[in-house]
Amino acid sequence: MGELPSVEDALARVLGRVAPLDSQHVQVAEASGRVVAEAARARTDLPPFPSSAMDGYAVRSADVPGTLPVAFEVAAGRASRDPLPPGAAAAIATGGAVPDGADAVVPIELVTSGDGTVEVPGAVGPGAHVRPRGGDVREGDVVVAPGVRLGPAQLGALAAAGIAEVVCARRPRVSVLATGSELRSPGETLGHGQIYESNRVMLAAVLAGAGAGVDQLPPVADDEQEHRDALARGLESDVLVTSGGVSVGPHDLVRGIEAELGVEEVFWGIAVKPGKPLAFGVRGSTLVFGLPGNPVSSLVGSLLFVAPAILALQGAADPGPLYQSATTASVLRRNERRDEYVRATRRLDTDGVVVEPIDGQDSHMIVRASAADALVRVPRGEGEIPVGAAVRYVALA
Repeated sequence: MGELPSVEDALARVLGRVAPLDSQHVQVAEASGRVVAEAARARTDLPPFPSSAMDGYAVRSADVPGTLPVAFEVAAGRASRDPLPPGAAAAIATGGAVPDGADAVVPIELVTSGDGTVEVPGAVGPGAHVRPRGGDVREGDVVVAPGVRLGPAQLGALAAAGIAEVVCARRPRVSVLATGSELRSPGETLGHGQIYESNRVMLAAVLAGAGAGVDQLPPVADDEQEHRDALARGLESDVLVTSGGVSVGPHDLVRGIEAELGVEEVFWGIAVKPGKPLAFGVRGSTLVFGLPGNPVSSLVGSLLFVAPAILALQGAADPGPLYQSATTASVLRRNERRDEYVRATRRLDTDGVVVEPIDGQDSHMIVRASAADALVRVPRGEGEIPVGAAVRYVALA
């Protein structure tokens, strides 16, 4: 293979081949997880009027302390048409529109109410407990910028600012194909030398989590024509992801047939463990990933390279992968030639997150890996990383 690209170099090559997808208008109620393609701007000031931050009484700050007659009541959603008379107060609910003339709100627990009056024992400053108009956002201001992936807070902000629909990148269409004559569907009876196929459902979960629409193609046996037909179908998608068949054995057919179908191979092999024989290529605008067949290798490759490509296709400002900081609870031995991603569990300690590697780090041990919620990166080099040292990890959960 020659000099293998590092994880960073390989990811840069992948992202360098990404052309953002076209955009579409999406209803805010259906936009969770989508990436904004055009700035979404507020349709109104928020709040759209000065409003009360407390249940209490709206007053002129110059009129208190003192005992004031209650002129009227303001409920949330019902603004008073009349200004507040001098020397009077208005009962007001949280969120109610502060009447003209009033410049402060006194919380209900600080006053004594009587028969049509309210006693305010202390002074209040102008603006006390009043949410000013436009204090959150002004009409026309950007609520969500391009490249942001919409989560609960962003969706709430869009709706509050009066935005009914937002321009988002189209969801990438991804085909996932597993290869190998030994594969059988879960629930079937296994024959000698056969195993259950697990990569498609695992990869589909990773890629759907990154915003893709996923088509799981039927697995194919180690037959050239079956491979050719299935790969040709997958190449009609925005992204084709295969598992298995990318090494150098006699039954590893994927890369050769993809080349016949016009795929330009950008690289084959990465200085990473697990997942070294990962292949990446392009045909036109279609991204083509060949992941190893071992489940953990396939999982690592999908998280480090495929999911970021999916997000980049949607115009995400930071497609990841997102690394977080922790300390290690165990010694981590370095690999001289490759960065290694160790499956680990996280716990919260007094000094922050601590990661503990799980038993069973072989690339076929997907059941052992299911107990992990972190991929801890161990940079290549000599020696080891001691207990308590700072490390970086990618979350699995």
